[in-house]
Amino acid sequence: IIGTARAKEDRSTTARRRGEVRVIFGPIKLVLKLLSALMSLVVLYFGVTFVQIWLRGHEHSNASAQAILVYGTTENNGTPSPELTARLNQALTLYREGRAPWIAVTGGRRPGDVYTEAGVSLTYLIDHGVTPSRILEGSGNDTWQNVATVLPLLKKHHLRTVITVTDPFHEYRAMAIASAQGLTPYPSPVHNSPTIKHSLWRYYLKETLEVGVGRVVGYGRLSS
Repeated sequence: IIGTARAKEDRSTTARRRGEVRVIFGPIKLVLKLLSALMSLVVLYFGVTFVQIWLRGHEHSNASAQAILVYGTTENNGTPSPELTARLNQALTLYREGRAPWIAVTGGRRPGDVYTEAGVSLTYLIDHGVTPSRILEGSGNDTWQNVATVLPLLKKHHLRTVITVTDPFHEYRAMAIASAQGLTPYPSPVHNSPTIKHSLWRYYLKETLEVGVGRVVGYGRLSS
């Protein structure tokens, strides 16, 4: 009888301890499950974002527009860098095809530079036969500023639709920012850009993070 009572008491103590463990670790397991689900959603969100950026970078619109918007990139002491030259040459092709009667160039002056990216682009286009009065010169040190600085000139001439010329990995964000500022963009990514020969995964990773965050907090908040 005594042995039976002790056995029942031990089982009762064991059950009580198990209950205490469940009470302690139950909420922790729930939190871990929620965190795991949240992480899965974040990974899925950025994964879908990457795919969207990749697909947009391979999309070429055949639509005509009111202006060609060239996003700025580096210049070398008054001469367009190979990357900027590729963008400007694509803009020239579109302009000569009659796809748009205006070209808007953008890009400011980096620390230590004498010339602005937009100024160098303007000179290059004029040297290649574009009528100076058909070129709109902006500025800006990032994508948001590129659009914001040339937007008043576009509005002045009642230009709302633009063909966006930039590198493939940048096309999605460039169009999203143009749309956020009231423009209607059409994609024209530069597939012969020298940038393509470098470590593209770094550029796509940067764009995936910036697009993923920008869509949540607003692209303008990420502007420098």
